[in-house]
Amino acid sequence: MRPLHQRYTLFSERNDTYIFVPEGDAQSLTIQRSSGDIVLNSPKYTLPYAAQRSEKTIYGILGLISLTLSEYVVVLTGRTLQGQFMGHDIYRATEFDILPLAAVSAYVPPHAVEAHLLALVRSHLNGGNFLFSYTWDLTRRLQAQWDTRETDAGKTFWEVVDERFFWNRFLQTKLIEQATLSQNAAYGSFILPVMYGTFEIRPTFLHGRHMYLALISRRSRYRAGTRYFRRGIDQDGNVANFNETEQILLVEGPTTPGSVRTNDDNFATKLSYVQIRGSVPVFWSEINTLRYKPDLQIMDLKQTDDAMHTHLTTLTKLYGSSSLVNLVNIKGYEKPVKEAFERHVAELDIPNIKYQYFDFHGECKNMRWDRISVLIDRLKDDLDKEGYFQISNDEPSPRKVQTGTVRTNCMDNLDRTNVVQAAVAKYILNEQLRSLGILSSNDGIDDYEVFSKEFREMWADHADNIAKAYGGSGALKSDFTRTNKRTKKGVLEDGYKSVMRYLKNNFFDGARQDGFDLVTGTWIPRKNPSAALFLISDPRPLITRSMPAVASFSLFMICAGLTLPRTSDYSLFYYFLLWFTLFSVAMVFIMVHGIDYVAWPRLNPPTDIIYYNGPGYRSGHHGKGLNGKDEPAWKKTKWVSTSAKRAKANIEEVELGTMKKRVD
Repeated sequence: MRPLHQRYTLFSERNDTYIFVPEGDAQSLTIQRSSGDIVLNSPKYTLPYAAQRSEKTIYGILGLISLTLSEYVVVLTGRTLQGQFMGHDIYRATEFDILPLAAVSAYVPPHAVEAHLLALVRSHLNGGNFLFSYTWDLTRRLQAQWDTRETDAGKTFWEVVDERFFWNRFLQTKLIEQATLSQNAAYGSFILPVMYGTFEIRPTFLHGRHMYLALISRRSRYRAGTRYFRRGIDQDGNVANFNETEQILLVEGPTTPGSVRTNDDNFATKLSYVQIRGSVPVFWSEINTLRYKPDLQIMDLKQTDDAMHTHLTTLTKLYGSSSLVNLVNIKGYEKPVKEAFERHVAELDIPNIKYQYFDFHGECKNMRWDRISVLIDRLKDDLDKEGYFQISNDEPSPRKVQTGTVRTNCMDNLDRTNVVQAAVAKYILNEQLRSLGILSSNDGIDDYEVFSKEFREMWADHADNIAKAYGGSGALKSDFTRTNKRTKKGVLEDGYKSVMRYLKNNFFDGARQDGFDLVTGTWIPRKNPSAALFLISDPRPLITRSMPAVASFSLFMICAGLTLPRTSDYSLFYYFLLWFTLFSVAMVFIMVHGIDYVAWPRLNPPTDIIYYNGPGYRSGHHGKGLNGKDEPAWKKTKWVSTSAKRAKANIEEVELGTMKKRVD
């Protein structure tokens, strides 16, 4: 593939242009600030006399984003080496800069709306785990790269990457359009694809063989977002929190004493196994109301079968046959989700799709986590049949190919899913090592503590990173992944993580979701900051806004009263009675109107989901005030930004059964 530029020097000519000059003898790129035009300069181009050099080194152009006042160039100014993979450097993006095209400041914008949108972009960039390589396609698994190796020759990176995992695809739209229109492949060297996910590689040693164990997770940009604000499926068949996880084993050939090991592409054998996770593919959601368990809602829409069919058939085209492992609880709060999933899978009856239910909490109660083996035994025949990808240096074609995969889900696709995916990965790794003759038929990696520890820690770190990106905290149950057993300390740590998730999901994830929607292009600003004043205003009634202050002040006065001198035990009775009463009234009001205190997304507020009243299932209607579900329509958007009111004339409404989905 055509190589990417790895380092640029940035020049600016007054307020007219940005000029990106790559290292080496390569053509430079000019972006006109007044018009936004992108021009590839001729090889003989010389810098203007008045051009000023930036002090910062640019390591990549992530793309352009248009906000309400200006278009901005997003550039990469910091990177750290995450590891080397088959001789290719894998980097993590650490620092970014935003360069305005219009004559505005990206740090002190002239309008509060623009400042808010820029803050969302920066927060998203600084809060994500973005990975990239200049010389290797990080977005595609080994088998997919092998299948297209001949057609990929001569193409640029953006033409061959997996669109699902090309996180900055929306930002790169303008550069890609220019490359397509001009049919000049040199543009492709400026288009850096970035992946949101994880990458880790560790050297290890077992029975005289040097190996590298790598783990890569790739997060889909479709239906991307946070835990409670992106659930289920959309009408295009995309599910929330879809991740592809690839475990790669690189095995060196037998070495002689004194030989030097090199981390390049010269491995005797390369093995890869891929599995996936994703939200339950029906229309469902959980509505935050400040309660620990949100209101569960399942929308029984006529489009469900079509959307699920699209999702599952896409999986079979990409991965082959699929085993759907469902870990949702068989009873209680989660049961309706399980039943809806099973009902639609049975109705569709798609070839090469097998459904496998596992009662995780029932089977593993009382810390019997060894019972995961029950599920592995059920999957064993399919795992053996579907296999894994294996290719050797001395053979022209793969010795084995993976013909199917396991799709695992629980409610969040985090904690239970992590445990099961690690167990499946360990089974496959054992089979791979046995087939290579490194392990005997009676041995497993658990018999070798050093090797097993590397494997467990990689999967636990991987689980934590996915959980932080979606749920806001590290993964629960990770003590089992790290140590092969459930511990009391792990239970206490899970309690702390659950509290952190509750706080972040209710009070911080709205802004995080807005960042996802803005950077991935789910919401596109109009060139008028006044039309987006809802982003910086609070439309809630004064009494609603005042209750947290009343509760906080009352609690302060109660604490202060404990330090006041008193002549008898009853001298401050009425003082405490007053402040306890005010505190109680405020807290009751907050809980009754809990939905008004959740930090909801403002760019794409889920009003239609919250007040959905069509067929389906609803666990409760909490936190909507005294009238609850019978609230009049004019009150239903009181917590939401006024964009829902102001933008009606500019928003296309797409009928979705009895629910409507707003799209720009």
